[in-house]
Amino acid sequence: MESIGALNDKRYLTILLFGFCSGFPYVLTGSVLTLWLQETGFSRSTIGFIGAIGTVYAINWMWAPFVDRIKLPVLYRLFGQRRSWILLCQLAIACLLFAISLGDPRENLLYVTLIAIAIAAFGATLDIAVDAYRITIFSRDEMDVKMPYAAAMATSGWWAGYGFVGGALALALGGETIGLEWPSVYRYLILLYGLIIALVIASPEPVIEEADLIPQSAGDKSTHTIKAWFTEYFVGPFKEFFDRCGIRLAFSVLLFLLVFKLGEAMVGRMSLVFYVEVGFTTDQISFYQKFFGGLVTAAFSIIAAMVNTRFGVIRGLFIAGVAMAAANLLYALLAIVGPNINLFMLTLLIDNFFVAFSTVAFVSFVSYFTSRTYTGTQYALMVSISNLGRTTLAAGSGALVDFLNGDWAFFFVLTTVMVIPGLCLLLWVGKLMEPYRIEQDAQTAS
Repeated sequence: MESIGALNDKRYLTILLFGFCSGFPYVLTGSVLTLWLQETGFSRSTIGFIGAIGTVYAINWMWAPFVDRIKLPVLYRLFGQRRSWILLCQLAIACLLFAISLGDPRENLLYVTLIAIAIAAFGATLDIAVDAYRITIFSRDEMDVKMPYAAAMATSGWWAGYGFVGGALALALGGETIGLEWPSVYRYLILLYGLIIALVIASPEPVIEEADLIPQSAGDKSTHTIKAWFTEYFVGPFKEFFDRCGIRLAFSVLLFLLVFKLGEAMVGRMSLVFYVEVGFTTDQISFYQKFFGGLVTAAFSIIAAMVNTRFGVIRGLFIAGVAMAAANLLYALLAIVGPNINLFMLTLLIDNFFVAFSTVAFVSFVSYFTSRTYTGTQYALMVSISNLGRTTLAAGSGALVDFLNGDWAFFFVLTTVMVIPGLCLLLWVGKLMEPYRIEQDAQTAS
């Protein structure tokens, strides 16, 4: 009952909406583009490497200081620091949807790829503003109680955008029943973006704005020089993170973020290709993988928040990591059995349950190490490192399947083993966190 009572906060609705905004661009450059390329006749290796456009999400820390500090003309005055950037990104993505719908990968793959990169770039910029909004909307003394639930709402919103609302809608439009061409799917999705933009405009301003937390030196005239500006906004966030955590803990956290979800990313990159090759239709993928799977993840995110609040993020991450990796063995079984709907639903149920569990714990984990002074930049840095494993390192997933001569079962077994380094690092981080936690609690109390 305490957990349910903690959700009685209208700010969570805005976090849910912005989570949807973050998840939907992944559909545009992931699921829809993957099926479009597969229908066009491109190989698994090509699809896998083109999927590396998601690497943009792994380098968004490079421009995160701009999103943290630059006030957009007109938009800032109307919507505030965070919402103005969120609105700008949504408008840009809506325009790019029309641009990509004019392309044909068979005739000009480069054009389609470049537009997809642009969509990913604005999606990555959107993530910076959304994550900073979620963290700074709560006061410092609310963080311990509110943040796991904020992470749960963000996860639910993300899966609504990526899965059971946005993703299911996009794939259903291009599926066998409705049967739109993929360029037409992109054009219809512009209408959805019109609704999203209207909701962003109607959303409230955050209680705490990052602009209110700029260090005192930022107002000094000396920071107007290029060197001082670079030191303040680029070097400052990274220096503060290493100073606060210490070298050992800081590097351990960053290395953990890099490898923890690598196996999950390898599965995710090739999942749609696998479903089609094993015998499922696009309509079945839309309903079961996007709608059903996304709904399960969103629903279990709230339960995951309750568990992580009670038992701690480290323990939750470890349990979820083991279970999430073991769930990949069900995909191996599905590869052997074939397109069995009951096994497909069981696999998605178990897999998405633990994906929800690990995602909520993961977001809380990253938020815990993020400074409120450099929120956007530091959060983007840590998530970018995780995205590096999920996008760049996972880009070879298609080539790996080709190397295995299409042996999907063995591929999924390999992704299960990939979780072991991350779990070992997590235990080490948990050990290093004890003195760090004591020091942080002392500083908060003072």
